[in-house]
Amino acid sequence: MAHQGKASTHSFITRMRSFMKDDRGGFMPAIAGSILMLTGAAGVAIDGARMYHVKDVLQKSLDSAGLAAGHAMSVDTMEADAHEFFNANVASISNVATSSKMIVDISDDQELITLTATATVEASFMRLFGFGEITVSASTEVSRETRGMELVLVMDNTGSMYWDNKISTMKTAATNLINIVYGDDETNTNLWAGVVPYITHVNVGNAHDDWLSEAGKTRVDNEYYGTEWKGCLEARAGGEDETDTPPNEAPFEPFYWADTDPYWKKDRWGNWKKINKDNNWINDSKGTVTINEVNDSGDALGPNRGCASEITPLVAEKSKLLDAIDVMEPWSFGGTAANYGLVWGWRVISPRWRGYWTGSPAYLPLDHDTPYMDKVIVMLTDGVNELIEQDSELGGSDYTAFGRLYDFGYSNIDDARDEFDDRFDRICQNIKNDGILIYTITFGSTPDSDTKSAYSACASNPAFYFHAPTADSLTEAFEQIGRQLSNLRLSK
Repeated sequence: MAHQGKASTHSFITRMRSFMKDDRGGFMPAIAGSILMLTGAAGVAIDGARMYHVKDVLQKSLDSAGLAAGHAMSVDTMEADAHEFFNANVASISNVATSSKMIVDISDDQELITLTATATVEASFMRLFGFGEITVSASTEVSRETRGMELVLVMDNTGSMYWDNKISTMKTAATNLINIVYGDDETNTNLWAGVVPYITHVNVGNAHDDWLSEAGKTRVDNEYYGTEWKGCLEARAGGEDETDTPPNEAPFEPFYWADTDPYWKKDRWGNWKKINKDNNWINDSKGTVTINEVNDSGDALGPNRGCASEITPLVAEKSKLLDAIDVMEPWSFGGTAANYGLVWGWRVISPRWRGYWTGSPAYLPLDHDTPYMDKVIVMLTDGVNELIEQDSELGGSDYTAFGRLYDFGYSNIDDARDEFDDRFDRICQNIKNDGILIYTITFGSTPDSDTKSAYSACASNPAFYFHAPTADSLTEAFEQIGRQLSNLRLSK
């Protein structure tokens, strides 16, 4: 067997040497054809791999562009956002593709986005077969989601809103926002909104006496001297004024601006003068009680002094919201405590308060992780956080939900403002930690640089903060927010 193997090998080598020496050429065309076919196959494989890579990157770039367009807050930026994402992703094949382009088509109802893209690749081995360039294409469609929303407008109703008719400007602008979000409909699928007017206290309505402590319930039953408790509340102590803790876990005390007696004070010339101001609603000598629950600080008297318009909790009807905006008035009492208004905006949409709000559906507010639902607060001020200063005989300031200045634990207005500012910052962060979107607006010339910075930092996105120095710019800011919120209902 070994001898036969050696003989076979020797015979094969001999035949191959004869073949290589044969110059008749009869078999060479076949070999040349085979080599060309093998080269073509190799070229197809190499160019095919390059095209596959380009196709893969092109499709992924297109998909990311489509998602960016679908998530755009403004319809006006859809196409620009799509191109930005496409160009950023397709850049990875710039050394392979000589050119690429994308076309974005948005349906009339803005709910379907169709994107197509092409890329040109220079052929390598395929040039042998006359293919200098190869075009690769891809396409995708994105359907924008129909989302729901819980929206709360937290509106400054302090006395400074009286000047230059700012309250009317704000009411008109807020009305425009609601009309943009709702469109021509009285109700809209999965859309609820509320309104929180604030000064240094907030009115939840007197139907919520069950939120009060037992002592608080006794007070509203026995100590309001011929008038009913209107619904304003004291700020809770122990840090609870910065939380969304529901009333069953941390009850409230009713707001009660006690009668203030006249007092004697020296004027600047050193003469004693009797001072009868603030809230002298009980005549001690005659025993008569005078109640006048109006928004005029010169005439207002009584335990509800300065208790402003009532909160409107989450409702579905546009008309109820427009009515709530329409009745807002400027109230010249206490000062400004934006932190207190903001925390009540949070409580209106916090699921921990589900079932507590009279007039709101019992299943609201919804859970934070409810699919296709967003929670949004729009917060406005025309000033700075401050207490209205009063004589030391009156505790250093007007009465507020936090008591008077000295009750609040401070001896000067500036320190009290710093404390309000700090609480505002913390409440903003607490709300954003809950996944709630915040839009902020500073209006007019009064907000200082610290207030503007605080409101800018409070906004969920730098683009969600607006400074509106004029009436026209406030109208524009509200309309822009309204358009963004309208788009937000399609895609977050």
